[in-house]
Amino acid sequence: MNTLLWVLVGLLAYSLVALLLRRRGLLPSSVRIQGPFTTVHTKRGRDFIDWVATPKRFWRAWTNFGLGTAIVIMVGMFLFLLVQGILILQNPPAPSAVNQPQNFLVIPGVNDFLPLSVAPEIIFGLLVGLVVHEGGHGILCRVEDIEIESMGLFLFTILPLGAFVEPDEESQRKADRGGKSRMFAAGVTNNFAVTIVAFALLFGPVIGSIAVAPGMAVAGSYDGSPAAAAGIGQGDRITAVAGAPVDNETTLQSALRSTDAAQVEVELDGGESAADRETRTVTVQRSLIVAGSVAGNPANLSVSDQPITVTQVNGTPVYTQRGFSEAVGDDRFASVTTSRGTVTIPVGAYVTGATADGPLGSAGAPTGESVIVTAIDGERVTSSSDLDRVLDGIDPGTTVPVELHADGGFETYQVTLGENPRDGGAFLGVNLFPGSSGLLLTDFGVQSYPAGTYVALLGGDGGPDALGISGAIADSPLSAVYVALILPLASLVLGIPNFPGFTSNVANFYAVTGPLAFLGSGVFLLANVCFWMAWINLQLGMFNCIPGYPLDGGRILRTSAEAVVSRLPVSQPYTVVRTITTGVGVTMLLSLLLLVFGPTVLSG
Repeated sequence: MNTLLWVLVGLLAYSLVALLLRRRGLLPSSVRIQGPFTTVHTKRGRDFIDWVATPKRFWRAWTNFGLGTAIVIMVGMFLFLLVQGILILQNPPAPSAVNQPQNFLVIPGVNDFLPLSVAPEIIFGLLVGLVVHEGGHGILCRVEDIEIESMGLFLFTILPLGAFVEPDEESQRKADRGGKSRMFAAGVTNNFAVTIVAFALLFGPVIGSIAVAPGMAVAGSYDGSPAAAAGIGQGDRITAVAGAPVDNETTLQSALRSTDAAQVEVELDGGESAADRETRTVTVQRSLIVAGSVAGNPANLSVSDQPITVTQVNGTPVYTQRGFSEAVGDDRFASVTTSRGTVTIPVGAYVTGATADGPLGSAGAPTGESVIVTAIDGERVTSSSDLDRVLDGIDPGTTVPVELHADGGFETYQVTLGENPRDGGAFLGVNLFPGSSGLLLTDFGVQSYPAGTYVALLGGDGGPDALGISGAIADSPLSAVYVALILPLASLVLGIPNFPGFTSNVANFYAVTGPLAFLGSGVFLLANVCFWMAWINLQLGMFNCIPGYPLDGGRILRTSAEAVVSRLPVSQPYTVVRTITTGVGVTMLLSLLLLVFGPTVLSG
C-alpha cells in the first residue's frame, strides 16, 4: 500500500470518527468539522489585537505599501497562470513529479519536495506564516473599525492549513473600499515581510557561518560497488586516496586515475556531528562495474538490481577505469567482456543530444540523435572525463576537428569551441552521459553530494567547483525569490538532489565558522528555520495574490473593480463588477487546473 493510499484511509477514518462525535454531542461548540477539515473558533485575543492596532497611521502606511505590492504581484500571477495554461493547451508537457497528487499536500514526507527530516522547521514556518497572515487581517480590521466576530485555526485533520479572522459582516460592509483593500492586503504584506527578514538572516550572518568541510561529500555508494563493499556510504567524507589529498569529486577521480593498483587506501571522515566524527582508513578492492546505463547504449546493457562487472577489454583483464582506457588505446572499437557476455562497441564520450545553436550543432553535427565523441583535435577520447580533460587544455574560440560516431559510421566536423558560462573553459554545447559509450563505469562507486553547490546558491562560499549563480544574490533581490523557488525542486531545475536543508545526516559535510560560530551546530537549525520560513511565507503570499475568490487577491480585485466602475457612466455597476471578478476568477481556476492536471490528462 503506497503512502497516498494510507493518507486517504486515515482521512476517511478521521471523518467517520468526527461524524460520530458530532452526532453524540461530544464536540465543543467552538470546534466545527466538515469531513477532513476542522475549524477551531475563539473570541479570545481580540483585546490584544486592539492594543496592537493602536498606531493606526503606521498600519495604514504599512498596508498602503503592501497593497501596491500585492496589486503588482496579482497582475504578474494572472499573466503567468494565463500564459502557462495556454502553453499547456498548445503543447502539453510530459507529466512530472510536480503533477503527482501527493505533492500538492503540505505534508513533509508525503510531499516529495518537503523532506520529513525537516518537518519541525517546515511546520514552524507554516504556523508563523498563518499567524502573521491572519494577524495582519485582524489588526487592519480594528484599524478600519471593522468588528471581529471570531478568530481561529483551519485544520486538515490535525495539520494546520490556515488561520482565519472572521470579520463582522455588517461593519465590514460599512467600511470604505480603501480600508477593506488594506485589510485584504495585510496578510500577504506580512508574509512578504517575514520572507525578507528570514532571507536577510539566511543570506547574511547564517550562511556566512557555514563553510564546506574539506574532502568529497558522499551521498551514497552504488549497490555492489567496491566502495559499498568497503563500508563507504552516505555521510562520509573522503579526504585522501592512496596518499593523495581529496578536496572534491575532481580530485578524487584524479587520485584514482593516477594509480592502477588493485587496492587503494582511502581516508574517511565520518559521523553526523563534530563530536561524533572520526577519521578512519579503509582498503578498497577495486573492480570495474557498470553502475548505470542510458537507454539504447551500443552495448545494449541495462542495469537493474545488480551492477554489471567488466572483466576484459580486447582480451586484457581490467579492474579500473584507467585500465579500461589503456586497453582500448587508439582503437575506435573495443571488445568488452562483462558478467553478461562479450560485445564489440564504439568507445567514446556518449552525447545524448547537441544543442542546435551550440558549437557542435552549428558545425553541422546531428542534433536530434545520440552520438559518440571519439576524438578531439586528434586526441583520443574514451569517456566523458576524457572529453572534459581534453577541452580543459584548449582555449575557447579555437577551431578543432571533432570526430563522431553516428549511424554506424565516423564523421569529422570542424568545430569552433564556445566558452563555458560556468568556468570560462571551452565547451561543445552537448549533454553528456557520464562514463563511456552510454555506460556509467566506475572502479570505486561513490555518488557525490553537492554540499558546495547548496552553499553557493544560498550566497555563501561553496568552493571553486560549486554550481553557483555568479554572485547574483548579492546583485539582485530577485535572486532570493529564484533560490527560494528552485532549491526544493533542484532535481527538476538544476539536475542535483532537492535541497533538504542542513540536516543531521549531512552535517558532516559542513563546518561552522564566522560570526555565529559560538552557536556550534545550532547554526544548522537556524539555517533550516530561516530557509523554510522564508520559502513557505513566500509561497503563502504569492498564492494568496492570485486574483480569484476566496483568496486575498480575488477580494482586492473586487474592491479595485468597484472603485474603477463607480467612476464610469454605467447603469448597473454591480453587474459589471461581478462580470469582471467572475471572469478573472474562472480564468485563474481553469489555469490552475491546467497547471496541475493538464500534463497528465492532455498528454495521455
